[in-house]
Amino acid sequence: MPTSHPRQVNEIVELIRRLDPQRILDVGCGFGKFGFLAREYLDVWGGEHAYGAWTRTIDAIEGFSRYLTPVHDFVYDRVLVGNACDILPQLDARYDLVLLIDILEHFERADGLAILRRCVELSANTIVSTPKDIGDQEDVFENELEAHRSQWRYRDFDEFPNRGFLANRDSIICCYGEDARRAVRKARWRLMRHAVHDLWGNLKFTVLR
Repeated sequence: MPTSHPRQVNEIVELIRRLDPQRILDVGCGFGKFGFLAREYLDVWGGEHAYGAWTRTIDAIEGFSRYLTPVHDFVYDRVLVGNACDILPQLDARYDLVLLIDILEHFERADGLAILRRCVELSANTIVSTPKDIGDQEDVFENELEAHRSQWRYRDFDEFPNRGFLANRDSIICCYGEDARRAVRKARWRLMRHAVHDLWGNLKFTVLR
């Protein structure tokens, strides 16, 4: 699917904000949700610059050109169309953050590992999200790239140093790289505080009713 489930948005956006990257590569951008959110919370949030005068560079790779819309033109500095396995080895740009959100499961394991390793060379940090249960998914929207081809587990990230995970009911969310452990630690603390606050608020409203 060119989209992803909404129950991981808080965790991923919190990591993006903690890492505060200047240059981002969104691999398999699909609908453009996380490029849009990165643009919003890194460039728009706070109102420090003129609207539209972006200070961050956000590039993308998308394998299915029919997913691209005017939203992508507004959000991304450039979108490279093609298979990530072919494009990533050719890139010579350096990034602060690569996003791999619900992408790995669409590749065979060897290709997925090659992508993860290439991100170490291209970027200071990488955020990965992949379903804990990929289920059965074939072509969607006449896009053969949408088929699920590999199931990933926590242990599959053991070779990557400086990694950390955020708890999520449906997805494995891993961040690895130079600043990953610090970002994960701060994100965990903030998310936990918010969860406790929301739980307490819901309990109060339940009692009041």
